[in-house]
Amino acid sequence: MAEAARDISPINGATTTSAPTPPQKSAAREYGEAFGIALVLALIIRTFFIQAYKIPSGSMEPTLLIGDHILVNKLVYGLRLPDSFCGLTIPGIPWGQYIFHLEPVHRGDVVVFVFPPDPTKDFIKRVIGIPGDKVQVKDGKVFLNGAEMPDPHAHFDVPPQERSAVTPRDNFPPRTPGDPNADPGPVTVPAGKYLMMGDNRDHSYDSRFWGFVDANEVEGRAIVIYWSWDSDGSSLLPIRWGRFGKIVY
Repeated sequence: MAEAARDISPINGATTTSAPTPPQKSAAREYGEAFGIALVLALIIRTFFIQAYKIPSGSMEPTLLIGDHILVNKLVYGLRLPDSFCGLTIPGIPWGQYIFHLEPVHRGDVVVFVFPPDPTKDFIKRVIGIPGDKVQVKDGKVFLNGAEMPDPHAHFDVPPQERSAVTPRDNFPPRTPGDPNADPGPVTVPAGKYLMMGDNRDHSYDSRFWGFVDANEVEGRAIVIYWSWDSDGSSLLPIRWGRFGKIVY
């Protein structure tokens, strides 16, 4: 039996001795360590790779409905540090900024971003204008670089005769009340900025009202609906089965 146990000999020819058996971990400690590792991995994935969001408003209808649950790819545009770590920030770390960029933000992407007027909130809209674009809204229709933009995702409720020349919803930039017939012309999207609009154009609080989104405020791109719950549904189990796995575009 002694010879059978010596299947690998030390290089210097010395004999080996059995190592002391390490103390066994308790089941509670093993479960605690597994839970801790899983928690750290979940935080890393949520912060830098994929995050789940719930849609609370109808500003992106019909693309996204109230009660849709979506996954957002947070690495598609590059590696962005969070705005803080559990509410804490360390001086010298570029919180809320990209460390490096990968794919550029494209016109038409549905993105999640930090809401400029209130950085504690996240918004989701569609990218309408990228840096250098000249954008104008006339009677609800978007004009991009001098031509009416193809807008297959846009949804409208307000009839043409009820649109106002002086409200950002209908005309952007809005015309002055004293001279509503004077065309103010388009706005140019500045470098490092984006212009966002909701697909539900007549019911969306977006760049027409509060301005541009900085490139560092873009957190990721919506990719798929993984769950959808119709809280206003009349059925006993108001699940929108047909929306499961629906790609967001």
